[in-house]
Amino acid sequence: MITIKGPREFELMRRAGKVVARIHSELREAAVPGITMAELDRIAARIIAEGDCTSNFFNYHGFPGYVCLSPNEMIVHGIPDEREVAAGDILSLDAGAIYQGWHADAALTFAIGEIPAEVQALLDATEKALWAGIEASVPGARLGDVGHAIEAVAIEAGLGVVREYTGHGIGRQMHEEPQVLNYGEPGRGMKLKAGMAIAIEPMFNLGGEATRVIEDQWGVVTADGSLSAHFEHTVAITKKGPKALTIP
Repeated sequence: MITIKGPREFELMRRAGKVVARIHSELREAAVPGITMAELDRIAARIIAEGDCTSNFFNYHGFPGYVCLSPNEMIVHGIPDEREVAAGDILSLDAGAIYQGWHADAALTFAIGEIPAEVQALLDATEKALWAGIEASVPGARLGDVGHAIEAVAIEAGLGVVREYTGHGIGRQMHEEPQVLNYGEPGRGMKLKAGMAIAIEPMFNLGGEATRVIEDQWGVVTADGSLSAHFEHTVAITKKGPKALTIP
């Protein structure tokens, strides 16, 4: 993990984070029934270029898209292909950008039109868990405190917690140490210090926690076919507390 030395580095990550936030906003508006995942990906590519950024997703270990688009039972790493968005879907959008060598990464899950109350509750709980994890990310806290705060929301809501995929450190690379688990024991794990940056990203399922990778070797789906939600922010640990760098 790279320790960020001062406000300039955080500001460069914040600049990348604003571009990520714009991707979220514009793709959420554009995601109407009939548009393809590939069309949404092209919008994201344009936004990254207009923001004077480069993509940290495109060609990452060969990934063919500028964003990950994961519908319904797909948890993460969905390739933006010619599949059309449909009314009643939920769509997880994971996006990133690099500005002058500094990375930002964030995700959200949203509905395409009307969805059942149970599914909306899944989205609400996963987003609530993200903010619980952020609030726990203060100097002197342990990573186990962050994971415990996230997991507590899932337990209260009766949801499955994805354990095989996690949050991570972030800075000069998109994925750095440490792993940021979505479960944990209070008081255990690495101590958080001012100057760190982490990506916190709870993934909750309506069913069990088990996952499987689909045939394209990228998309990860729930093993039982249940719906899944994913929320993420890049978070700076500062002396004054956590600061989300990927909000609008």
